[in-house]
Amino acid sequence: MTTQALLSEVPLFAGLTRAQLDRIAAVGKVRRYPARSHVFHEGDPGEEMFIVLNGAVRVSKSLSGLGEEALAILEPGQSFGEMSIIDDSPRSADAIVHRECELLVLSRQSLDELMFTDKDLAYVLLWAFVHTLSGRLRETNEKLKTFFASSRFE
Repeated sequence: MTTQALLSEVPLFAGLTRAQLDRIAAVGKVRRYPARSHVFHEGDPGEEMFIVLNGAVRVSKSLSGLGEEALAILEPGQSFGEMSIIDDSPRSADAIVHRECELLVLSRQSLDELMFTDKDLAYVLLWAFVHTLSGRLRETNEKLKTFFASSRFE
């Protein structure tokens, strides 16, 4: 599958035209990671987002006294790290290569330049960011609700 074809299946880019997908693919860089390596650590500065081309990446948090808590296992066509495209905050979790993988890396600067020159792309992409982050916030709220409900009975 071509990078552009894979991008068209990423929910974040679903509303983009073929030409816009081509422009995003053109500014992306492919990086290979061996299993068990870190893409980034919680607290690192974030200047890039990632799309899994092949393999798998585990997003997790280290919990004091409990160890690693996996939040998600991401497979081809899934994206992560997009919060760093929106704000200047440090990474909120670890991203660890679960199975050897290739990632398409998109820098904040490249996406900013694309969105500055293509307002239609910016509009669709920013709404997609909002929907993605809103969905993740809802999932987190559900997990917290379940956690707190189960902790009352122990």
